[in-house]
Amino acid sequence: MSDELIKTGRIVTVFGGSGFVGRHVVRALARQGWRIRVASRRPDLAYHLQPLGRVGQIHAVQANLRYPESVASALRGAEAVVNLVAVLSEHGAQNFGALHVQGARAVAQAAAAADISNVVHVSALGADARSDSLYARTKGEGEAEMLAACPDAVIMRPSVIFGPEDAFFNRFAALARMSPALPLFGGGETKFQPVYVGDVAEAIARALAGRAQGGSAYELGGPEVKTFRELMQYVCDVTGRRRLLLPLPFAAGNAMAFGTELADKLSLGLFPKMLLTTRDQMKMLAVDNVVSAEAIAEQRTLEGLGIRPEAIESIVPTYLARFRKTGQFDAHKAA
Repeated sequence: MSDELIKTGRIVTVFGGSGFVGRHVVRALARQGWRIRVASRRPDLAYHLQPLGRVGQIHAVQANLRYPESVASALRGAEAVVNLVAVLSEHGAQNFGALHVQGARAVAQAAAAADISNVVHVSALGADARSDSLYARTKGEGEAEMLAACPDAVIMRPSVIFGPEDAFFNRFAALARMSPALPLFGGGETKFQPVYVGDVAEAIARALAGRAQGGSAYELGGPEVKTFRELMQYVCDVTGRRRLLLPLPFAAGNAMAFGTELADKLSLGLFPKMLLTTRDQMKMLAVDNVVSAEAIAEQRTLEGLGIRPEAIESIVPTYLARFRKTGQFDAHKAA
């Protein structure tokens, strides 16, 4: 199948393919044999992806979701589309509304205009147009924009994604290296279902191969549900750090978040990102982030796509070793 795809020149355009998740998606699609066009605001930041495929199989083009004409140009001649563009916090023009809603609309409308029906849009578990969280609300609105123009699109809603370079385990491991305590907002009882980035990428690849139900939203979670407290304790265990896990009410978390947001603005963006917490993130932390019973019953999960999800214990220790006191040479070896 791979040789056939390359010979026939089938192209998939991946928006946001130069990021953390994008790198794994590009690798998975290259293995399937697609010719991959990585659309990015900064194509020079996507050149590192070329060794993931054969010579000429992967190349980068310039596209900005805020400029629909560049989106249409990136889709010219393509037969499939993946939209990965998202941000976890807002910075200037890179805000939730522009990227999650307007960006999704631009991709969807351009795909529809190009008569492309094979579309995968990556959202987030907890996306809800009625949510109090602006992040979750714009993710929900983005899904609606995508399905309005591309009713057969497949929506992927991952829980917290882990893997090398992730923004979750790496962040708290770095914080544990510096701070004597880790905050447990809301008492640390919020539930998460961390999912491996490689599994998310494989789910997207299988959806493009026609193994997912069009017009449906798939909820992607790992094999275990853990509380925020359990995840923070796990970070400490893996990195060999004995840290106080400090329960804090959400009110205190909101006050802390206001302070870090203000510090970030006053420092013109120089405030350390691992210390930045936003009030919108506090709202998200108040809601469990796990795969729903409905998705499980309807097989709209990794397992439903024939994927056996990886556990954090088999992946996370391999890249958190650098946070131990003596790194990978610590007596506590990586799994």
